Amino acid sequence: MRVSDNGRGRSVRPQLVTQSRDSALTAIQIYNNPTLQFKSESFIVLMIISWTYLLHAHYRQNGVEYRHFKMVGGRRRFDRTANGSFKYWELSTCLKEPECPLDEATVSNLQFLIGLRNEITHHMSTELDDYISSRCQACCVNYNEYLKELHGAQYGLDSVMSYSIQLQRLSREQVVMGETRTIPEQIRSYITKFDQSLPEGVMNDDRYAYRMLFIPRVVGKPGQADHVIEFVKADSDLAKTINSNYELIKETERAKFRPGAIVKKMQELGYARFHMHSHSELWKNSDAKNPGKGFGVDVAGTWYWYQLWFDFVERHCSENAARYR
Repeated sequence: MRVSDNGRGRSVRPQLVTQSRDSALTAIQIYNNPTLQFKSESFIVLMIISWTYLLHAHYRQNGVEYRHFKMVGGRRRFDRTANGSFKYWELSTCLKEPECPLDEATVSNLQFLIGLRNEITHHMSTELDDYISSRCQACCVNYNEYLKELHGAQYGLDSVMSYSIQLQRLSREQVVMGETRTIPEQIRSYITKFDQSLPEGVMNDDRYAYRMLFIPRVVGKPGQADHVIEFVKADSDLAKTINSNYELIKETERAKFRPGAIVKKMQELGYARFHMHSHSELWKNSDAKNPGKGFGVDVAGTWYWYQLWFDFVERHCSENAARYR
């Protein structure tokens, strides 16, 4: 349904873009504020507001009606609040509009954050801030790109924002500790189910979850240390070398296996006598469901095994090949 602006669209759109931009800047400032311990919910709420205004401005510019209404007697009857104001589309409705300008991965990122907002309402979890950081980073990068693409480069945030300074060195111990964060069960369940519902192409798209690898560098020439962060092309020899030599550590998209899948794979590898009973005996005798061992995770009452356990089972079968072949 098209909306008639009567010339007002040009004046309303800049206001919507400004409100959108201000909300995004506030969200980023909150997330980067070292004095705050509860950031995720505030960041998500403000970014949802900023994206909503951004798309309202786009639809306004393109004559798309973004107010809720019903057709009564061939005429539009607009929904209104108790005070008589129009009810405008929420972000989830904006994303469903056929003329939505966003790509699939960006839409998935926003749908993830909308659903997560509903799960974490009034729940304080400092662990969650780092657990979903790649999605938050993607949300900001996507927003800045579409802000400039849809409304002009002059609105871009990259000219006024920079990477926040870090006051600690990342160690292997910190990463391992991060993998055992105490995320509430209902939130962990939501994240796992959402990730598993995504096509592989979206799951690995940096518009859905933006991940970067940081490596401390020793430089030998003046000027080489001027930049805290150096970017290299993904298809460069340096990037290929890095990707082939470091252990890939992900947040929630770590491979997860159900027992049946592990048993089936072992049988395909030639261990035909390795059955579900064999698997059950192995994990019980190994105390493999002890959270401290990192072999798997309980999600809403269902146990999932990580690649670490899969490899353990494969080694066990190999070492006892005569028993299982």
